[in-house]
Amino acid sequence: MPTARQALLDAALRALDARPWNAVRMVDVAALAGVSRQTLHNEFGTKGGLAGALLRRAADGYLAGVDRALTAPAPDRPAAVALWTVRAARRDALVTALLTGRWAEGLPRPDRGQGSRGRTGGSPPPTPEELLALVRDRTAAASPGAAAARCEIVLRLALSCVIVPVPGDDAADSLALRLVREASRTAGEGTAGEGPATGLSGRSRTAGGRSRR
Repeated sequence: MPTARQALLDAALRALDARPWNAVRMVDVAALAGVSRQTLHNEFGTKGGLAGALLRRAADGYLAGVDRALTAPAPDRPAAVALWTVRAARRDALVTALLTGRWAEGLPRPDRGQGSRGRTGGSPPPTPEELLALVRDRTAAASPGAAAARCEIVLRLALSCVIVPVPGDDAADSLALRLVREASRTAGEGTAGEGPATGLSGRSRTAGGRSRR
């Protein structure tokens, strides 16, 4: 049985399916979840706190998918992560925004201002640079013989497919996946032994399906 927090986050996503975030009311989210408005405020403090929690959950779900992709056979792990990135972004506009920093109209946005943690103590969701650094470093660590530069190229190509989708790209052996695999092989041949790449997301950091408008 979901906790009150999980039920409220699910309810907030249902409300976001029906209307833009600026039209979503806290009282409606509480009613959809079947809890009191006080419970909602106890969990998230403010609507900004609820938005931050939604975005953190989207980021956590994306990273969990990255970890699943990294159970693929070793040579295919960078390509598997890239394909998951394309598919996760296609079905969830929150993931697209977190990866690219491009926030479609009607989506909740992160509050990165001073004191944005609020009384619930939630940290802001990762920036695109932080999120991509995590993915790059996890992919490189789980891919024997794959330099960080190789993972850099693969992730750049995946993001290009997120920003400019490949038409009709739904099959497992899709054009996007073939492009990623080719780039992965080429990068692997030319970058073995190189140090960490920083062009995608700056200095490496070691910190720890649904469509949206």
